[in-house]
Amino acid sequence: MTTDSKKIRDAANIEVLMNVPLQVTAELGTSKMSVSEVLKLGTGSIIELERLAGGPVDLLVNEKLIARGEVVAVDENFGVRITELIQRPGPG
Repeated sequence: MTTDSKKIRDAANIEVLMNVPLQVTAELGTSKMSVSEVLKLGTGSIIELERLAGGPVDLLVNEKLIARGEVVAVDENFGVRITELIQRPGPG
């Protein structure tokens, strides 16, 4: 197989992947709670998160951390402005 035909085949393979849906999640923070604490939750309850107010949110793709950013308002919705891309670990 020539180098050019391999490049064409690789490009076609990548094109197939371009429409694969991914789950993107912006995670504001987490909290650990017991079952009894969860059962006590109701309207108006406040859950303290293990993250500082105004701190960055994590951006996950298929549950893998890829970036961090800040929450922004986009019209009537929330969005995330990426401020840091997470580096992939090098070969090891």
